[in-house]
Amino acid sequence: MNLQRTINKEIKCFSVGLHTGRKINMTIKPASVDTGVIFVRKDIPDAEPIKAHYENVCDTTLATTLGYNGVTVSTVEHLLSAFSGMGVDNAIIELDSFEVPVMDGSAMPFVNMLKEVGTHQQKKTKKMLVIKKPVSVSLNDTRAELLPADEFRITYEIDFKHPVIGRQSYSMTFSDEEFEKNICAAQTFGFLKDLEFLQAKGLALGGSLKNAIVLDDHKIINKEGTRFPDAFVKHKILDAIGDLFLLGMPIIGHFVAYKSGHRLNNLLLRELMSKQDCWEIVTGSDKKETGGLHSFRIPSFRTLDAVQA
Repeated sequence: MNLQRTINKEIKCFSVGLHTGRKINMTIKPASVDTGVIFVRKDIPDAEPIKAHYENVCDTTLATTLGYNGVTVSTVEHLLSAFSGMGVDNAIIELDSFEVPVMDGSAMPFVNMLKEVGTHQQKKTKKMLVIKKPVSVSLNDTRAELLPADEFRITYEIDFKHPVIGRQSYSMTFSDEEFEKNICAAQTFGFLKDLEFLQAKGLALGGSLKNAIVLDDHKIINKEGTRFPDAFVKHKILDAIGDLFLLGMPIIGHFVAYKSGHRLNNLLLRELMSKQDCWEIVTGSDKKETGGLHSFRIPSFRTLDAVQA
């Protein structure tokens, strides 16, 4: 049985926003089964909750932004990636700004907070989407696809015309252990000339060497460098895991990407759901062969508490 999961108690977070440069208060609360992940803007009276769902993605410039009835919340991908990596299905996030705090530019602070409070299973199985036929999207020289597989796998390749980055690739079979060890600490990165341009326009005012890997034309400016030799492709995977979380259920299939980003990741989910013959939704208890599908491996998560309502 692969049961839904939420956190044991509230998490309070206070950190800078990437775009405003201002301190943001964020509270993550437990939620009942089938709630999913909901964002609530506490700074806007009577604002309707925004569900973390691919259909609510309204902008993918620099980050993934969700919107509903004119209210938005941006830079959600690192937090959602942490939820995915730690198996959290249901949570309510309250914010007093339009963006999730950037923290150190990775998902590691969120993972640490989730581990500190702990999570528990709930009395209802997860739904999972099993890929039956390939689905792909492309824009110019970028491509993303989902292929049939008996588990959730990711293969990602990037290619930057920069001496430090160049071509990097990484493949993984998804698990909380793999995510925590090799993915969640990879920080966002950007180029100094782009950061200066954005800040001159009043954007990315919270961006700094504390929450991003910054490169000039030849090298990394951060004295401590990166946390992994292949940190750049690993951060792209971190982002993609957060973007794919917006499907609303785990994927059993192989995500393959070449130079993909937030926009293409979202387009892939929209294309996927428009082709109903390419997937099947099953529950965590459904292990028998069904509709031509063979047995599959459900991602497992460690150190669970007792099942709770």
